[in-house]
Amino acid sequence: MKTSAPSHNTDNVVDFFTGQPLSALHDKRFIRLAPELDGLEMLYSNDASPDKLFSLKILCWGLRANGDVVGLVPWLDDIVAAPEIQDPLNGQWEGYYDPGIDEVFFDAPIHKVVELETAAEYYEFQTDEPQDIIQEVPDTIGTHAVLSDNGFHSITLTEVVSWRLHNDGTLSGMLADAEKVEETPVLPGDECLYAAQSSDSFRYFFQHQIANKIKAEDPEALAAISMLVEES
Repeated sequence: MKTSAPSHNTDNVVDFFTGQPLSALHDKRFIRLAPELDGLEMLYSNDASPDKLFSLKILCWGLRANGDVVGLVPWLDDIVAAPEIQDPLNGQWEGYYDPGIDEVFFDAPIHKVVELETAAEYYEFQTDEPQDIIQEVPDTIGTHAVLSDNGFHSITLTEVVSWRLHNDGTLSGMLADAEKVEETPVLPGDECLYAAQSSDSFRYFFQHQIANKIKAEDPEALAAISMLVEES
C-alpha cells in the first residue's frame, strides 16, 4: 500500500507579523517599477484635520506579482502602496490626483499599467536570491532620509539617490556614503550607495517640502517630528 507525502499548502502558513497567508504575500510582492514623471500625486486625510486633504507626489508605480498596479510613496520609515498608508493620526488614502487637469482617480493610469506589464515581460529576471537587485530607479521627488543616533537630540537629513527593488519584492532607499564618494553627481548604481533601512540611525523618509521646513526649523515641521518621536 502506497502512502502519499503530506501536502504543504502555503495558504495554511501565515506571516507572524501580518497574519496573511504566505501565498498572498508572495502574490503581492512587487516585480517591476515605473517612475512617475508627470507629477501625479496621492491624496490622503487624517483625523487631526478631518476637513482637509493633503497630497504627496507619487515616486513610482509598482506592478505586483498578482497583476495589480499601485502608486508608491515614501511614507514614514518605508515606501508603501498609496492605498495602504497608515500613520499615527490614522492617515487614510483618498485617491490619486492629477494637478494638471484637477482630476481625482482611483486606479493606476492605463499607460503605466501597459508600461509595467510590457517591461516585466521583456526583462523577466530569474534568481533564487531574495536580495538580488531586480531594478533601480532614481528618486525624482526629492525624498530625504532622517537620520539620528541620539534619540532625536540632533538629526541629519540626507537626500535619497535611488530606490532598489529586490527579488523578494522589498524596496530600499539608497543613500550616498560621503566617505566613499569618488565621482559626482552620485548616480543610481554607484558603489558608494547603501540602503537607508539597513542603518541603525535611519528614522523616517520625508519629501523635500517637509525636509526643507525641517532644515529651516519650521515650528509645524518640528512639532510633527516630535509627535512621531512620541509615537515610536
